[in-house]
Parts: sequence; structure tokens; C-alpha cells
Amino acid sequence: MTKSSNDRQFRPVAVPDVDLGGFWGKWQDAVCNSTAETLLDRCVEAGMLKAIDVNQPSPGVVIPIQPWGGTTQMFWDSDLGKSIETIAYSLYRRPNPKLEARADEIIDMYERMQDKDGYLNAWFQRVEPSRRWTNLRDHHELYCAGHLMEAAVAYYQATGKRKLLDIMCRYADYMIKVFGHGEGQIPGYCGHEEIELALVKLARVTGEKKYLDLSKFFIDERGTEPHFFTAEAVRDGRSVSDYHQKTYEYGQAHQPVREQKKVVGHAVRAMYLYSGMADIATEYRDDSLTAALETLWDDLTTKQMYITGGIGPAASNEGFTDYYDLPNDTAYAETCASVGLVFWASRMLGRGPDRRYADIMEQALYNGALPGLSTDGKTFFYDNPLESAGKHHRWKWHHCPCCPPNIARLVTSIGSYMYAVADDEIAVHLYGESTARLKLANGAEVELEQTTSYPWDGAVAFTTRLKKPAAFALSLRIPDWAEGATLSVNGSMLDLSDHIRDGYARIDRQWADGDRVALHLPLSLRPQYANPKVRQDAGRVALMRGPLVYCVETTDNGEDLNAIVLPRTLPAAETVVLKDLNDAVALDLKVEREETSNWGAPLYRQAPAERRVATARFVPYHLWDNRAPGEMLVWVQADK
Repeated sequence: MTKSSNDRQFRPVAVPDVDLGGFWGKWQDAVCNSTAETLLDRCVEAGMLKAIDVNQPSPGVVIPIQPWGGTTQMFWDSDLGKSIETIAYSLYRRPNPKLEARADEIIDMYERMQDKDGYLNAWFQRVEPSRRWTNLRDHHELYCAGHLMEAAVAYYQATGKRKLLDIMCRYADYMIKVFGHGEGQIPGYCGHEEIELALVKLARVTGEKKYLDLSKFFIDERGTEPHFFTAEAVRDGRSVSDYHQKTYEYGQAHQPVREQKKVVGHAVRAMYLYSGMADIATEYRDDSLTAALETLWDDLTTKQMYITGGIGPAASNEGFTDYYDLPNDTAYAETCASVGLVFWASRMLGRGPDRRYADIMEQALYNGALPGLSTDGKTFFYDNPLESAGKHHRWKWHHCPCCPPNIARLVTSIGSYMYAVADDEIAVHLYGESTARLKLANGAEVELEQTTSYPWDGAVAFTTRLKKPAAFALSLRIPDWAEGATLSVNGSMLDLSDHIRDGYARIDRQWADGDRVALHLPLSLRPQYANPKVRQDAGRVALMRGPLVYCVETTDNGEDLNAIVLPRTLPAAETVVLKDLNDAVALDLKVEREETSNWGAPLYRQAPAERRVATARFVPYHLWDNRAPGEMLVWVQADK
């Protein structure tokens, strides 16, 4: 008997249990070859190691104090944490004794810096020790702790070394004493969410439920009255009304989380909160959290998300504005925000496979997050516009370098987002060349080999490797766009309509060694039109093929990309493999093009521009600005 979705508990597979090849293997190689070491080198150049080295004098304030009363230097523990996490995942794929030794040295520094009570934070131990726990709203203490916890779990899983894990367990044990409603405890939570999801990871790797309980405490307390941030400001002698953004919506603390209906505020903070909420909903089977998240999910994906899975259109708050406000050339769409959306979507799958979450996870992964990393792994995007006049380019580093290690750790851990396991079921959420070693709660041990050239090709094959036959369900996502998908087991075609559950093909049977499942997902080119309420896309059309959003660049099409006009009925596209873009599949289409060379001197005139027949080359959006600099456009003119 199939359990209802909310009765099941799916948990991600550990990163070391999945080997990647194909598309994602190339991206992981770029991180192993360049990004992992680059992250560490640039952290060193910024002065981050001096900040945690107790054998050196305190560096003091290195980066200027910002208008909100803090400095991005307060975040440095998080940047080192994400860099160590990236290194951990890269070491599993490609051993690098030199890089591992450098990570070990940083971990040793943290061990020496940790207070006897367990507290650990470079800024509040070495720069402002008197300000510990005095401004949770702004100062990122728990946020930094969360990223170090995630690093600790990753490093332990990849190397077997427990030192950082033990350090962070001591810190978490100290937090349990500090936070709560007991006498002398702090009934508070962090202004920048992250600790919530990190504590769940710590609990899962250690088996300690107390860390889950602390995560749940932070989630349950958020936004309740009397408001903690208000009381904290009064106690600290700060203005209750004069603070960054002037609204608790900025950090999603304006209401208790179960009462929130609209996605507001800082985009990354929102995604991290919802990720933690989804984890706790899974672990505690909390239907009230799941119901709130479903409402927020629909609010985001139907009114506030770019076609790329980018979120947060405004630079002013690095977050959300009004419904259907999705400007293209000024889109902020921070890389970290789409990484966070991938986190949230994957955790919404914890209570059972559901295509509406996995489809968005894939969309945000390929088109919202991945553009943040260049093909050589050396340069990055912080914000991700959908239109550029030729002045938006990748950079080597940033004064707030959160995005480079965030996309790098996602790329190197992508195997854990592809597969999830429950008591008697394996779910495959994402497709890519890989081998996964999976252990179900019923004792079955399964090696699942996935062979595919996805996302360039829609043929996906699975082969089971079993020491003895085992009964379990294999659930494969059938994307909403995959019209005409087919499925077979050992050569026998299945009727998909008999097996679909929430957008997944569920095959429940006795499996034997060598069983083969063949899935075909047609990658037909499809036009995408925006809701008419999105004024910036009026009269425009975008192109998708499979999970990928496509764009045009000057490199292939010359200047004046806004002169390209796509016909109402799409012509057949010729596919071209681009060797200089990781063997990406480009699309050549017959279009019309407005003449700009013979317009004449007037700025305006009565007659529209003449048109000529032309060929336009569309390339995957995640690969733009990897070649010669120039214009870029996702939404092109649509013929009337």
C-alpha cells in the first residue's frame, strides 16, 4: 500500500555516495581544477586567515563599517566555512593533499580560537568581544556558525576527519544552553537565517535529536510577540525604529512563520529559512509547517520568479519588491538566492516526490544558480540580469564574496540533490551521468547507474546493481515539459498513466541485478510567454529546451539584439555543438531582423523599421559571458 506523501520521510544521499560524470562531472572538474583553490587563495588575500589566527594580533576593522552598522568582515567565518565545504566535496572527487593540508590548518586555527565554553566567531572573539550576542538582528553570529557546521559535516563525510565536526558540536551544545526560555537564556534567533538548516545536517550526521530541537526552537520563535528584535534593541540601547531596511520583513521576522503568506524581504534569507522549515517539517512530520511552505511556494513561483529561477529583482534590499515586478536589465537575481531556491525545493521533497518542487529545483539550478560560475571555474556572477547592453561581466572577487563558494559547494555536492531515499523507495529528482550507492531503511543496498547525456539529450537509462534481489519502489521525475515521455523496464514499455504519482513515475517491484530502466524525455523547443502583468516582458518571448533557458549574445549574432524578431510559429531549429562552451547544444533558428543600419538620422519616425530574414543563434543562458564580451538577451521580440 502506497503511503501518502506527508507520511514519508525522504532524506538526501550523502555526497560521497554519488559519482558524477557527463555534464555535472565537467563542472565538478572545473571546481576541482580551479575554484576550490581559488576560493582559498582569495580568502587569504582578503585577510581572513589573519582574522582567525590567535598567534597574530587582531586585525581590527579591515573592511569599512557599512550603513547598517556592521561590516562584511563579520561574515568571514561563513566564507571560510563555505570554502572548506567546497574543498571537502572536491577532495572526494579528486584527492589533493596540498589543498587538504591547507584546510586542516584552518581547522586547527579554529580549534585554537574556540573558547572553553564552545563559542566560536572571529569577529566577536578578536575584534568586538564585548558585543557577543548583543545584536542578533544584524550581526550574523548564528549565520556564521551555520556555515561552519555545514563545512564540518561535509569535511567529515568526505575525509573521515572529525576535528571540525567536534568543534561545531561543542559550539552547538553551548548554543543549547544559551538559547531558550529558561532563566538567563536568550529567546531569540538570527537576523540572517542559515543556522536552522545547518543544525538539521548536524543532527542527521551525529544522530543527536537535540540539534533538531534547537533548529525547531529558532523556527518556532521567529516573528512571535513580544518581538525579540525590538526587546533586544531596547536592551542594547539601540533605536527601535532606525535600522537597516526599517522593516522586519527584511529577515522574514514580521510574523510567526506559520502565518506568513507572502514571500518578502531579503531573498537569500528567505530561502534559507524556508529550507530549514522544510527540513523540520520532514523530521517532525509537521503539517502546519508544510502547509505554510506550500502557500509561500505558490506565492514565489507564480508571482515573483524569473523564468531562469532567479529571484529577488531589487538591489536595494537584495530581495523582493511587488508582484510581477521582474525587470530584465536591472535584475538582481543574486546567485546565492537561486542556490537557496535549490536548497528549499530539494527539502520540499522530503515528505515525498512531487514534480512541482523538483521541476523548479532543476530550473533554478541550471538557469539561476549555475550562471554564477564560469566554465573554467575562475570567475563569478553575483547578480544575474536577463538582458545586458554589454557592460555586465564576471568578476574575480567581491567585497561580500558569498556567491563564489555558494555555487561551488552546490556544484560539487549536486549528487545529493539528484537522489533521495525513504524506507522502501528511491527517488530520482535530477538526471545526469552518475553512479549512486544507496541504502534503504529496509536493509536493501542498491547501486544505481545512470547513463545519459542530459540535458543535451533526453535519453536516460538506469541499471541496478544488487547482491541479491530486493523489493522497493523507484520513482523517476517526469518533467511537466516532457510531453510524450516514454518508460520501459527490461525492454517492456510501461503505460506512464498507470504509474504517475505527483509527477513521478513510480515503479514498485522486485528488482534484480542488471535490471534496466529506459526513460525518454523529448527535448522539444518551446516558446515561453510571461503573464501579461509582467510589463517588462510584454510583446516578448523566451526559448527553452528541456530544462534550459536560451539567450542570444553578440558573439554569435552581432549587435542590436533587440532587433531580432521570433516568428509566432517556431521554425525547426538546427542544433549545433559548441566545443568552446563545454560541448553545449546551441540552436540556430530562422528569424526576422529589424534593419538598424538604414534608419537614418531621426530618433523617431512614422514608419517602423524594415525587416529581413536572418538566422539567430541561441545558446544556453547559464553559459553567457564565457566568450567575447557583448550584449545578451533572453526575452526577444515576438512577432504579432
